[in-house]
Amino acid sequence: MSRRHRRNKMITTYLMRIFFVNLFEAAVSKTRAQANRRVNLIKNQIVHRSNSPRLQTKTCCWTNNIISLSSQWKTSLLIATFSYLFTTYAYAIPTFDEVKNSYKKSDAVLLDRHGEIIHELRVDEKGRRLEWISLKDISPSLIKAVIHSEDKRFYDHHGVDWRAMGVAIFESLVSKNNRGASTITMQLASTVDKDLKPKDSRRTLSQKWNQIRVAWEIENTWSKDEILEAYLNLITFRGELQGVSSTSRGLFDKEPSGLNESESIIIASLIRSPNAQASDVIKRACKLASSMKSQTQCENIKSLAKTLSGTYSIRPRISLAPHVARELLQNEGTRAVSTLDANIQRFATEVLKYQLILLKNQNVHDGAVTVVENKTGDILAYVGNSGLSSSARYVDGVRARRQAGSTLKPFLYELAIERRIITAASILDDSPLDISTPVGLYIPQNYDNEFKGLVSVRSALSGSLNVPAVRTLMLIGTEPFVKRLKELGFENLKESGDYYGFSLALGSADVSLYELVNGYRTLANNGKWSDLRLSFDMNTNEKQVLEKEAVFIISDILSDRESRSATFGFENPLSTRFWTSVKTGTSKDMRDNWCIGYSQKYTVGVWVGNFTGEPMWNVTGITGAAPIWLEIMNYLHRNTPSLPPQPPQRVVKNRIEFEHHIEPEKDEWFIEGTQPSSIELNTIHLNPHIIYPTERTIIALDPDIPERHHLIFFEAKASNTNFQWLLNNKKIGTPSERVSWKPKKGKYVLSLVDKQNRIIDSVEFEVR
Repeated sequence: MSRRHRRNKMITTYLMRIFFVNLFEAAVSKTRAQANRRVNLIKNQIVHRSNSPRLQTKTCCWTNNIISLSSQWKTSLLIATFSYLFTTYAYAIPTFDEVKNSYKKSDAVLLDRHGEIIHELRVDEKGRRLEWISLKDISPSLIKAVIHSEDKRFYDHHGVDWRAMGVAIFESLVSKNNRGASTITMQLASTVDKDLKPKDSRRTLSQKWNQIRVAWEIENTWSKDEILEAYLNLITFRGELQGVSSTSRGLFDKEPSGLNESESIIIASLIRSPNAQASDVIKRACKLASSMKSQTQCENIKSLAKTLSGTYSIRPRISLAPHVARELLQNEGTRAVSTLDANIQRFATEVLKYQLILLKNQNVHDGAVTVVENKTGDILAYVGNSGLSSSARYVDGVRARRQAGSTLKPFLYELAIERRIITAASILDDSPLDISTPVGLYIPQNYDNEFKGLVSVRSALSGSLNVPAVRTLMLIGTEPFVKRLKELGFENLKESGDYYGFSLALGSADVSLYELVNGYRTLANNGKWSDLRLSFDMNTNEKQVLEKEAVFIISDILSDRESRSATFGFENPLSTRFWTSVKTGTSKDMRDNWCIGYSQKYTVGVWVGNFTGEPMWNVTGITGAAPIWLEIMNYLHRNTPSLPPQPPQRVVKNRIEFEHHIEPEKDEWFIEGTQPSSIELNTIHLNPHIIYPTERTIIALDPDIPERHHLIFFEAKASNTNFQWLLNNKKIGTPSERVSWKPKKGKYVLSLVDKQNRIIDSVEFEVR
């Protein structure tokens, strides 16, 4: 604002306060002489006090006109005219560009890493406003209908249609029919200046004066096309629909440029009463069509009445990442750049939808996918569900917690190898196992309900055998394993490992796809963990959680196609033409199905199941989630190779020959110092362990059976006889897998000891 402008603003505001009463009295004077005296008084004082030649000239001109008006309706017109004169410089009217730039959509926009729009999300619940539409992109039929309905002489007047205002004032005096006379510019003024909005049903006289003033000022600084464009973008047409863009798409699912004449007439008819009943709007629209001499028949207009009576819906132009949008977009008009890649996000979504269609007859309705760049932690695809086809499309399957199944086994074996408890060539016993718990016996079973006998750690992990995993957790302990999982970012785990028991080895803990993907990404990054990120503004913390030597061995096992074939077959969806490490998992009762794996550059995680928790029907990791994982991995590496990691310096390869040909001779990786020193030591025997009785077994003697016939057999599992039975620290029987004992009432401790009298295994039981 210029210095002269500010000076005139202060002068005229001051004069307005002083002479308002005189102006009002002049307007309502009963005789021409009284009015003349009042107006001349105002005129002389303004000329005397004002140093603005322009203001003085206006004052003389308009006061002379006032004197010539005598009727009551002309008096009211004089009041409005003088109001404009005395407040012309009292307010700074924004420019068209300022109004346009301050316009905010009710939707915020999410961009991918390359700047492509991938989602529009409504973030303002007070009104529905879409993008600003230029006048050239609005249907000419709508512009014609709006001008004819609201302001026929729009291009002829300078903000105020005096003829229409005079007629309106006259009709208000002689009849009860109140007719509005606000021009398009005056209506725009009320939109630009919120103080001009009617406080009740109608504007006060003061508000009307200011409305005229603002309209005149807009006409002095804006072009007619700018006024009309701003008007069509700012006014409310119906309900919460503000602006022509939201109205056109909300009512007719069309862009404003595509509106036909019937639709345009209906929209124009909404302006005077946006929330009128549909029948009233149709009547007004038919009347407008007739007034315009339009070729549109009233029947055509009536056929569109359902759009006014029903609920409207604005279909988003693009909706690729709803869950990410809700996380990153908070305020209206904002634009957020995500780490997502639009092409990967689109492909992952389509693959998920297609696979769920194939699995529909097996009672699978939901799924989720996450794709992460290993090096940066950038999330490239975040598909929370399958969209409209999902059973609960607002549920985020990436963050939802479900039972992990076998997906935790790689972290269990990594910890055991890291602690030098086992090696990849260690032999584990895959045979029936009963574990006594406070609530009963825990009896783990394998995926195919079969047992393989003695197997190597490599075969146990790659084949996802359950009993060997439980035995490994028994060696490590549940507490250390829970601690390790927390270090890997698995949140909300119970503090005590006893809560899960040994079932934790088989994934009894609830985890999210988000956590699993980052855990496997840690394996891909040689044991180095850091946060995932959806925005480039997010800070990531980095720490070494896993030993890189143990991680290398686990990655090699998970990529071993041959070892995996014993359980899954040689050709399966886990086999890629490039290097990948991958693991599947299925939770109890087939409620959740996982497939998580990584290549040199990417980690991909997939979950399928039902948000309701219903079991799937005959769906495994190979048939459920794995095909999605394979399709996405092939897409990611369609032009990019994936090479296996190089072994760390402290990892060595040795040739292994298993005793009794438990497994074929092979080359195996070892952390330096754990490799066998000779062929004889390559066979790692299991420590003998007690099979019966189990821990805390209660044996009840039957009084109907003669005492001499009471006999109990203690059983052990062992690959040699280098042990001795002890019962309450006394030797019983001979070193064999089965020993008989005549029971007596009491509490007992049954133990196995080696040749050095070290306890190998021990259980407590009671005879009653």
